[in-house]
Amino acid sequence: MSSHVKKPVSLLVRTLRGEATERAPFWFMRQAGRYLPEYRATRARAGSFLAMAKNPEIACEVTLQPLARFDL
Repeated sequence: MSSHVKKPVSLLVRTLRGEATERAPFWFMRQAGRYLPEYRATRARAGSFLAMAKNPEIACEVTLQPLARFDL
């Protein structure tokens, strides 16, 4: 008989299943436009990636930058 150890299910997966969790999950996606000059300027203005991510206006700005630059 083999011993099967069950791996704990991640907080994100449990939340996506609709289960009650002890806290909200936190997931970062890398900004695809991070090489863009306007992204770099915005990040420099914010001071750091984390400061940029915590500021809703700046986070929205960098999210929309690639849409403004490219014909999407």
